[in-house]
Amino acid sequence: MKPLFTLNKYFLAYKWHLLGGILFVSLSNLFAVFPAQSVRLAIDMVLTNLKLHKLYTGTALSAEIESATFENLLYFGALIIGLALFRGIFMFLMRQTIIVMSRHIEYDLKNEIYQKYQKLPSSFYRKNSTGDLMARISDDVSRVRMYVGPAVMYAINLIGTIVLVMWAMLEVNPKLTLMVIIPLPFLSLAIFYVNHLINKKSDAIQQQLSKLNSFVQEAFSGIRILKSFGLEKAFERAFEAESEVYRSKQMDLAKTDAQFFPLMFFLTGLSTLITLYAGGIEVIEGRATTGNIAEFIMYVYLLTWPVTSLGYTSSLIQRAAVSMKRINEFLDIPIEVNTINHENFTFNKHIEFKAVSLKFPGKNDYALQDLSFTIQKGEKIAILGNTGSGKSTLAQLLLGLIKPTSGTIYIDGIAFDNINITAYRNAIGYVPQDVFLFSDSIANNIAFGIDSAFFSDKKVKEAAELAEFPEDFDILKDGYKTVIGERGITLSGGQKQRISIARALIKNPEILVLDDCLSALDTKTESKILQNLRTVLMNKTGIIISHRVSSVGNADTVLILENGKIAEMGKRTELENFKGKYAEMIQNQHKNQG
Repeated sequence: MKPLFTLNKYFLAYKWHLLGGILFVSLSNLFAVFPAQSVRLAIDMVLTNLKLHKLYTGTALSAEIESATFENLLYFGALIIGLALFRGIFMFLMRQTIIVMSRHIEYDLKNEIYQKYQKLPSSFYRKNSTGDLMARISDDVSRVRMYVGPAVMYAINLIGTIVLVMWAMLEVNPKLTLMVIIPLPFLSLAIFYVNHLINKKSDAIQQQLSKLNSFVQEAFSGIRILKSFGLEKAFERAFEAESEVYRSKQMDLAKTDAQFFPLMFFLTGLSTLITLYAGGIEVIEGRATTGNIAEFIMYVYLLTWPVTSLGYTSSLIQRAAVSMKRINEFLDIPIEVNTINHENFTFNKHIEFKAVSLKFPGKNDYALQDLSFTIQKGEKIAILGNTGSGKSTLAQLLLGLIKPTSGTIYIDGIAFDNINITAYRNAIGYVPQDVFLFSDSIANNIAFGIDSAFFSDKKVKEAAELAEFPEDFDILKDGYKTVIGERGITLSGGQKQRISIARALIKNPEILVLDDCLSALDTKTESKILQNLRTVLMNKTGIIISHRVSSVGNADTVLILENGKIAEMGKRTELENFKGKYAEMIQNQHKNQG
């Protein structure tokens, strides 16, 4: 139960829902007990009147007895219907408080998890799969909701029903009460065992379903590769095999599930038989009435569901505890980057890296080591290096997506952790190496980074044209309102890159970070975009990351990374004349072009 204590803050927040639910459960149980007593009184009254009717048959009193019996039956019938109606109203209100409370808690918990996800660093996402993240915010939260809703409701109902019914039964006949309830603990234990099996098999089914979904998702995401290799039949066979495992697990669950109701009805029926047998003896010996037998049978059925739900409720709590433990694992992760500072941010001076090193968790070597350099406001700096030299990692440090292992990054002389990170990122236009597009219109993908209040077709068009993505492209059936497929599957690599560039440019950022974003473009288009960037970067800070020298012609300064260290840095014109790494890269490029 310990992991579930985290939810106490939500119970406190919705205390009036919970207290109202407890009240309505109690009233519902109270109106469930009264009909049994009414039935007892009605039966005893009818039997008494029948004896009187026999005794006074043929006399004037006989008709009066018949009339009184009929009137009493109408009264008791109306009373039972009225009590049932009131019970139904309170059951409805019970669900409207406790179950509604559970939905509110589910909503709040999902938002809390999602907000925490957004605040966690990139290293967190490298260690955890997307499927696991989705499972915790969907499946695990759903299991927790079953605890704060149905499990709480059934637990309150269980306590309320047992207290009221046992009190009523003991008031009537303690000996008969003890005999009648003998099978009920066995019923609870048996159902607990069956529920345990069902839950165990359900978990196995859920895992297999996740595996099946992942298989399908991966197959459809890579459908072009799959088709190009002619592996459709092979994937069909693999899917059939996974589906067969899922089917066999479902059939196994169905067999176990089939034991549930027969077992419940058998043990409930056993209690009824004991009531009839023991109650009959009590009637013969004058310690009970026939109405008491009917009353006790109704009490048995009132106790059956709460006792049955004991095993089910315990199972819900166990599953919720496991799920909440998984959720808490993420909620308890400390936020590495400061997001509390809400002061306005304006980039005025420079960005400084001071002895910055980075080592990823579980790695022996440093991704970046002892980097010290300064980027002045308005400066255009090119960061060059071979694949794996640490260029993209450097870009992530610039955006605060990851935190350095040692050293400090200063923005205008203020340590990175002490600035308003959200405002800082809003001042940056970032074009990542790995382009991600949403299954939405091209216009909405371009305008992704700006407030909807500042959205206009004119701005979208201007940004797209700067990125050399004209509105009259053959792929654009509806202009910039054309909807692209999942992750931009309908577009080429170059088209995706140009949309990503337009997305950064529409922000009119103070700092523009281009992370090898021209690699999928032809030389002519690349040249046009670079020409457009000269105008865009006027009086702005530009950080151009690339492995091609041709992409950095606009740069004032060149920084060359090699194995995570600065191999060479200086003014571009100076490095061209200096026989070093940069001059060697230019020479190699000319050879390749030749």
